[in-house]
Parts: sequence; structure tokens; C-alpha cells
Amino acid sequence: MSNEIAETPRDAGTASSMITYDGVDKVYGTDPSEESVTALEGIDLDIERGEFVSVVGPSGCGKSTLLHLAAGILEPTNGSVEINGASVQSADHERKEVGLVFQQPVALEWRTVRKNILLPVQILKENGAIDGDMDEYRERADELISLVGLDGFGDAYPNELSGGMQQRVTISQALIYNPSVLLMDEPFGSLDAMTKDELNLELLRIWRETEKTILFITHDLDEAVFLSDRVVVLSPRPGRVVDDIEIDLDRPRNEETRGTERFVELSTQLHQHFKSLK
Repeated sequence: MSNEIAETPRDAGTASSMITYDGVDKVYGTDPSEESVTALEGIDLDIERGEFVSVVGPSGCGKSTLLHLAAGILEPTNGSVEINGASVQSADHERKEVGLVFQQPVALEWRTVRKNILLPVQILKENGAIDGDMDEYRERADELISLVGLDGFGDAYPNELSGGMQQRVTISQALIYNPSVLLMDEPFGSLDAMTKDELNLELLRIWRETEKTILFITHDLDEAVFLSDRVVVLSPRPGRVVDDIEIDLDRPRNEETRGTERFVELSTQLHQHFKSLK
């Protein structure tokens, strides 16, 4: 598969907002008998339709909390979070709008790749969150197997796959019901450097082909620069947005991008900014 990613230019200025955080605070331990911890404070953030936005910050600053609020796993203490104009906590919010990818692959060892990809559909159908014929989703699963570069592995089991291949299965699970938004929490954090670089390229290709909005959490500052349209920097806890850096690297991006003068400039800027937060 070619390492050249034929991405199309994004014009965020003409796109509508897909993810909106409005005055969001998140406090853990609000019971009077518990010691409270403020994880996030005063978060105002808009992510436009089709954007790729990464969030970085010191450990414990609330990056994963930010993502879990958009996923509806957590509720804000104050403020609101909207996906495509609907509050995440409201009855109008559609669960199928959002696909989740976590750091560790989510695959049942006794199910094949194809059946693992279909697992979220079966769960959502049981809960009445999606409809449609299972034959349609089986066809989509086969399309995703090809999309993520797993041709020939549809009937394989997780223990027959490398870590990178398992994470491709997890990305396919998140895409199976065709969400508008992908929320990715350090999806490549446990992989070796070469596999991570390969999957960065694959993710850019998938993003271009599927036109999703991506909110990406990472500790890897170079990864954030390489992938993103913008990098949002959070302060130490309580997490606040202290910078929002536009990444004006040309697209398409490929292996040579990391060696360009502009990449080095942006990466150095982000590393220096990050150090100043500590």
C-alpha cells in the first residue's frame, strides 16, 4: 500500500461545528462526604465538521475526561457538550453519531475479525439505537476489512494478529455503523514506533476516505503535529485550554513530512510550549 496520502484540503471556515464544548467544568467527587477534584474548568472549544483535532497536555490534565464527555460516558458538572447540534445528554442525541477507539484493542478472542467488527452493531441493535438489516452490516464489515488493510484476515482470530492489526480491527468497529465523529483516546500509545508511524499514515488515509470529524487524544507531540489540522493544549489540572495551534503543514502528508523545516518548527514550538506548562 502506498505511503502517499492523497488528502483533500479542508476549509474549516465554511464548515459547521460538529463538536462543541460550552463553559464545561468537570468535578469528580461532588458528594459532600468526598474530596472533590476539578478535572476540567471553563472549556470552550469548537471542532468543525471534517476537522482532525488533537488534544495534548500534562498527565492528569483531563484529556481523557474531555473525550469521555463527548462520548456521553461522563456528564459535565457545568456547561454543555453538543455533537452535531444536539446535547450529548439529550434524547435528541444519536449514539450512532459517535465511534470510540481506545488505547487497547477491544476484541473478543473467540470471535473472528469479521464478527468482532460486527459486535458494536449487535449491541446497538439490541438497545434499539440503530436499525437496518444485518446483511447490510456484514457487507460493510467486509468493506472496512479492505479499507483498513486487513484483506485476507476476515476469518482470523485476535491471537493471530499483530498489535497494529488488532488496532485496525478496533478502528473498524468504531466505523461499522458509519458515525460522523471518531473519538480516539491514545489509540496507538501502546505500539512500537514503526507500527505507530504506519498507522498514523493509515489513519490519515481512512480520515480522507470517510470524511469523519476526529478528536484525538495523545501524549506524543510529534504525532499530534503530523496528524492534525489543529492541536489544542490543556494546562495542568484543572485542565483549561491554554493554546489552540493551527497546523499549516501541506497535505498530503507522508513519511517525508516529518523531515520538513515547517514540521520541525511546529514540533519545536509545541514541545517548548508543553515544557512551559510544567
